[in-house]
Amino acid sequence: MSRIVIVGTGQGGFQAAASLRQEGFEGEIILIGDEPGLPYQRPPLSKAYMADGMADRLLLKPAAFYERASITLRERTRAAAIDRDRRVVTTVDGAEYPYDHLILATGASTFRPPIPGQEADGVEELRTLEDAARLRQRLADTRQAIVIGGGFIGLEFAAVARAAGVAVTVLEAAPRLMGRALSPEMSAWFLEAHRAMGTDVRLGAGARRIESADGKVTGVDTSDQKVIPGDLVLIATGVRPNVGLAEAAGLTVGNGIVVDGTLLTSDPAISALGDCCSFPLPDGSPVRLESVQAAVDHARHIARRLVKGTTDSYAAVPWFWSDQGKHKLQIAGLGTTADEVVRAPGPDDQPVFLLFRDNRLVAVETVNAAGEHMAARRLIGTPKAVLEAAGFGLKQALNAAKAAPPA
Repeated sequence: MSRIVIVGTGQGGFQAAASLRQEGFEGEIILIGDEPGLPYQRPPLSKAYMADGMADRLLLKPAAFYERASITLRERTRAAAIDRDRRVVTTVDGAEYPYDHLILATGASTFRPPIPGQEADGVEELRTLEDAARLRQRLADTRQAIVIGGGFIGLEFAAVARAAGVAVTVLEAAPRLMGRALSPEMSAWFLEAHRAMGTDVRLGAGARRIESADGKVTGVDTSDQKVIPGDLVLIATGVRPNVGLAEAAGLTVGNGIVVDGTLLTSDPAISALGDCCSFPLPDGSPVRLESVQAAVDHARHIARRLVKGTTDSYAAVPWFWSDQGKHKLQIAGLGTTADEVVRAPGPDDQPVFLLFRDNRLVAVETVNAAGEHMAARRLIGTPKAVLEAAGFGLKQALNAAKAAPPA
C-alpha cells in the first residue's frame, strides 16, 4: 500500500493521518478538506472560542507538522466523486487523487428544519470556525438571542451568551433538554441550572416561523402562537451525517456510512470514521456517535488495521463532554437503553447518575466530577450488585475491584 487518501480535515481525518505516521506508514498521505486553513478543534467553538476569540489555540498542529510528517494537505478542496473501480477521488476542480485505501471522515452538517424565514439577516448556525467567528461578532451587538434547539451546542452557546450579559431564550420542541443523550434526571438538573443562569427555557415549544423586518431578524413565532422578540437566532437542531459522496459511489448507507466492526465500508478499499459512520456495538446493534473522542478512537483503530494488519473489532467505551457555564457534563458509556437510574454520591453534592440495563452499568453521567467520570469509564458493564456493595461510590467500587484477588 503506497497511497492513502483521507477525505475530511476535521479532528477524525487529521487523527487518521497522524496515526498512520505514528504506526509507521511510510507511503503517501493526502488529506482533502473543503474548509480553509489547517485542521482545528470544533468542540471549543461554542465554548472557549466564543468567549476569547483566539482561533490559533484551536489548531491541532502547526503548518510545520504536515511538512515534517510528509502529509499533503489540500484545503479549500471539495471531493466531488469516488470512482471505486479506478480507486480515484475526483475533486470539484477536476483534480484526481488515486488511492490504495480511502478513509472517509466527512463528518456531519447542521440540520435545518423547514422553518420559514431563515434567510433573514441574524439567523446563524454553529458548525465551523467561520460560523463561530461570525456568530461571535454578532453576539457583541446582540440584546436578545433565541436558540432553537436544546441540545449540547445550543445550551453551550446559551451559557456563553448569558455570561456576556445577553438575554437568551431557548426553544426546545421536545419535553426535555438533551433528550437524545441524557437521562430524564440529568435533563431536569440542567433545566434548573440554565434557568438559574437567567435563561428562559421553554420546553415543548417549537418554532413556526422566524420573523423579520427590513431583512433583519426581529423574533420567532412559536408553536403556542407567541412571538418571542430577538435580534439573533441560532439554529441548533442537530446534525445529519454527510453521506452524499459515499451514497453516490454506491456504498451502503443508513443513518451514516455503514461499516463493519473493523470500520470498513461495503468496499474493502474504503474505511469510514466519526460522525459520518454507523458502526456496530459489541452486541451488534448499529450506532452513530457525534463525538470527537469517537472520531479520534476510530482513526487510531483504522490506522492500526492498515499498518499492522490487526483484525479486531472496535470496542472502545464511548465518552462525551459538554461545558455549559460552570457545569462540566461528562458521560461515559451509552445510556439510551437504560431501564434504571440511580443517583450516586458526588463531590460537593454534584449530580452523578448511574444508568443500568438488566442490572449492569451501561452509562454514567457526572457534573464537575472528573474522578468519578474516569472511574466510570473502567466500570461500564459492572453488575449493579457490585456497585451497590460499594454504596454506589464509583471510586470506591474501582478501588475494591483493584484490591480483589484475580479470579
